[in-house]
Amino acid sequence: MLELGKAGVSGVGSGVRPVLADGVVVGTLRASHRKEQAAAVVGEREWLFGKRQGQLQGRWTVDPEGSARLRARRVSLWKGTWIADLQGTLVEVEKLSCWTGTHRFVAGGQQVAHSGTTGGWSPRPTLTATPGMPLHHQVFLLWLELVTSRRSGDASGATFGDGGGGGGD
Repeated sequence: MLELGKAGVSGVGSGVRPVLADGVVVGTLRASHRKEQAAAVVGEREWLFGKRQGQLQGRWTVDPEGSARLRARRVSLWKGTWIADLQGTLVEVEKLSCWTGTHRFVAGGQQVAHSGTTGGWSPRPTLTATPGMPLHHQVFLLWLELVTSRRSGDASGATFGDGGGGGGD
């Protein structure tokens, strides 16, 4: 299981969130609080995640601007469904719970991952994937969870006036 840790802990710099697998740092994510973008390091590879032309996209930092290796686009606002293209593998992202904001990830009719949270007052996203899913795909899906949770937090803040804005830590 992957977990997005708290910023600045587990030996990573301030403003950087560790990506943990069973408590061990396997990557890092520096997510913007105001924009849907992030810089990630997975293994020896540096990634840029961001929103472009209505899609969430991921590319290596050395790739040309405008290219994408990973993509996700919302299919239905009402149902909360997305479709992700993970380097040619199409993954349907289905909302499991309106209350917790968790998702199921399905490729070829088979569940390949599901999300959750750490719980508590400041829940952080988690992702449990089937063995064999590349780590960079998992980190992209974990970032997608962060983005969708912030979007739903922004909507609830606007509706209920809690001022939280869904900004996370």
